Amino acid sequence: MSAGRRTSAGIIALLLLLSTASAGYTATSDEKAAAAVDEVFSDLTKSGSPGCALGVYRDGKIIYAKGYGLANIEENVAITPQSVFDIGSTSKQFTAASILLLEKQGKLSVNDDVRKYIPELPNYGAKVSILQLLNHTSGLRDYLTLMQLAGIHTDSVTTDADALALITRQKALNFAPGSDWLYSNTGFFLLSTIVQRASGKTLRAFAAENIFAPLEMSHTQYRDSHTSLILNRAMAYDEQEDQSGYTLDVSYFEQTGDGAVHTSVEDLLKWDENFYSPRVGGKQFVADLQERGKLDNGKVLDYAKGLSLQDYRGLHTVSHGGSWGGYRAELLRFPDQHFSVACLCNVGNAGPTRRAHQVADIYLGNLMKPRESKPKESDNKEKTETAVSQEELKDYSGEYWSEELGVAYRLGVADGRIKVLAIVDASGSPRANTFSADVLRGVGSDEFEVGKSGVTLRFQRSAKKSASAFTLDAGRTKGLVFQRKQIASVSAAEN
Repeated sequence: MSAGRRTSAGIIALLLLLSTASAGYTATSDEKAAAAVDEVFSDLTKSGSPGCALGVYRDGKIIYAKGYGLANIEENVAITPQSVFDIGSTSKQFTAASILLLEKQGKLSVNDDVRKYIPELPNYGAKVSILQLLNHTSGLRDYLTLMQLAGIHTDSVTTDADALALITRQKALNFAPGSDWLYSNTGFFLLSTIVQRASGKTLRAFAAENIFAPLEMSHTQYRDSHTSLILNRAMAYDEQEDQSGYTLDVSYFEQTGDGAVHTSVEDLLKWDENFYSPRVGGKQFVADLQERGKLDNGKVLDYAKGLSLQDYRGLHTVSHGGSWGGYRAELLRFPDQHFSVACLCNVGNAGPTRRAHQVADIYLGNLMKPRESKPKESDNKEKTETAVSQEELKDYSGEYWSEELGVAYRLGVADGRIKVLAIVDASGSPRANTFSADVLRGVGSDEFEVGKSGVTLRFQRSAKKSASAFTLDAGRTKGLVFQRKQIASVSAAEN
């Protein structure tokens, strides 16, 4: 919805309040807040739009809850506070809680070596602890990035076994354990495996028994089967590029730990309140869950165990967002004010983190510092492209095999530019090529970026000066090695 239409909606809300006042009625502060909150979500109320469920909590109670948009476009079902959403990485705090509960039960220690429970994980020459998985300081490559690079289609059904097989193929880490911080879904997926091996129960079953049932979160579960049915589930969508409608975007991945919790804003209140009056775990459990991580050099992180600890306009916050398929989520808590906002959405461009903070501004703005206006700087400054001759491009062409991914990238020249023409497995069968539309942009000596994907290839040369291998960096996964299988160049015509 345009800014003009949003402004119009705000004017209408204001006129309604003024009209009731002129009739001898004065709107309460709660009604004024509700009107302002509704304005935050007004763009999601157009006909046929998916949207968000909102829950605003204060002192252990829901003070405002509402649904905006449709939970199911095809059936014209509206979102309500009872609608159930996949909350993506907001799930991580429940996985961390399960690990800490197992520690309380004496079944593990967060200082244990991960290989005590997952011996098939390679020995990287340094201990990787459970605590490092919880704090994203393990150095393990992100398995979701690995799946994408291996050409596994995001609409495919994938299982714990698929993820574990790919993770255990990795011969190196992004960095030495404990030396740095880098968000990694691998760590939290492996925590789900540890829960199962330490407790004898799946993470779904363990969390249901030890967290969700005690807190009476009757509409909350880890969804670990793509065939399972969930009452009141909102489907997820992405807006089409021409903005003419929506496409379905619901994942069939079955892995848990890094995500997969399905819940409602009403159920999340019960979890949120456990941080103030712990019915599960106790006070020390709550404190441990929110303890900031540390690097080996003593640097204190703004990340705890599945939780981000930051300040917003002078107020302390504990939060975590989530993104998976077309689902988006944010659970934002202001512990000193006993106030929280849960925003669960079913469209990829919903921006629940921004909206949750806007809602918090409405209720807590008088306690907040003025918003600082800072010039926005891009973290990903595009490197200047360097010219590469056609003869040089042919030298890079060929098939490069990655033992760690179990696939080969076929590079070749098409329309005068070098591209990833295909991704194939060991048998030569094609995998999903997410880079098919991207050209390789020369950005340095033997260095290329793949379109604007954030993927970088750095080539090495043999004694004969021919390109013989390359290493690939892709955000949360670094240093993947690809060895050249053949010297003959590959052209688009050959594929």
